Amino acid sequence: MTVKDYLELPYNIVIKKIKDESGTYYHAAVLELDGCQSTGDTYGEAYSGILEAMEGYIETKLENGFDVPVPLDTDKYSGKFVVRMPKSLHQRLAMEASQEGVSLNQYALYKLSH
Repeated sequence: MTVKDYLELPYNIVIKKIKDESGTYYHAAVLELDGCQSTGDTYGEAYSGILEAMEGYIETKLENGFDVPVPLDTDKYSGKFVVRMPKSLHQRLAMEASQEGVSLNQYALYKLSH
């Protein structure tokens, strides 16, 4: 495969707004390409930068004979998994969900995403 072929694959790009002591900016990274990242003052700059970084990353890997990771297969994820936990934690989460007026599943999803 060529660099262009890889760039046409559906890689997972994450762009996050950052506020820290240096100010506000956007950080972009490709989940499958370890270390492939970029920043920009705007979302658009970060996105443009990550596309450029991906090209350089893939080109360097190919030139040096390394494998280039392919995108994660999102079709293999069903959206559910089983978690074993102590009874006391299950009780606490169920009580908190009840207080919030939501199901335990909805509450667990909220807790996992924050």
